[in-house]
Amino acid sequence: MSSVLPSRSQTPHTAGEYRPISSHLAITPPVSVVIPAMNEAENLPYVFKTLPGWIHEVVLVDGNSTDNTVEVARELWPGVKVVRQQGRGKGDALITGFEAATGDIIVMVDADGSADGNEIVSYVSALVSGADFAKGSRFANGGGTDDMTFIRKLGNWALCTAVNRKFGARYTDLCYGYNAFWRHCLDKIELDCTGFEVETLMNIRVVKAGLRVQEIPSHEYLRIHGTSNLRAVRDGLRVLKVILKERSNRRELRRQERRSPMLGTVRGEVR
Repeated sequence: MSSVLPSRSQTPHTAGEYRPISSHLAITPPVSVVIPAMNEAENLPYVFKTLPGWIHEVVLVDGNSTDNTVEVARELWPGVKVVRQQGRGKGDALITGFEAATGDIIVMVDADGSADGNEIVSYVSALVSGADFAKGSRFANGGGTDDMTFIRKLGNWALCTAVNRKFGARYTDLCYGYNAFWRHCLDKIELDCTGFEVETLMNIRVVKAGLRVQEIPSHEYLRIHGTSNLRAVRDGLRVLKVILKERSNRRELRRQERRSPMLGTVRGEVR
């Protein structure tokens, strides 16, 4: 993965610096898992059950739950860091969680039981091997989904194709919430949206920032309990709006870059 765990007899004073993954592998960067949740008490046991024990911290962002989501989280993971969300929406919750996380690596995981925490090792492996952003994909070779209707698949494909063509990306999936990245990425992809379109915004801005992206095959399972807040048409339109806005911003930046050398020349001649 990243580093070979030294034997205690050889270097006992450094053993505490490593986080063992297996008897042969370990990592040094601390990993924070951010989980936005609202009324997910019934699903959290399935989510926490698959989280690897070597992660640095779990940050649960509670969206003002009316059930015992927070109590269940603390029982399942005694050291969990609970952050109360002040705003509304998934994007706002994730931004709140990112600010509270202290790890060098941040992993985004949904609280509905659809994500397998055992896959986190693949995301972290990609990051410590050189990627800036590890992007989960249900449609990469080895991935899959049990939770998408034909209409949602068609919409995701259309939006993904639009992003690839307009921003020069090579994504196989767009609207998926299982991702991981180095903390420094947040300085280059300022997030300013509140809803489900946050994943699309992140995917676009990492490309615009020139960050190295690696897709990770991931399997999305069915939500275990409750109903999703996702609305295909409403949220699809919000995603499309983000794409058009980012494209417009990119064009404006290019116009400014083309004008800038001319302005510099004129100013130089005046001086």
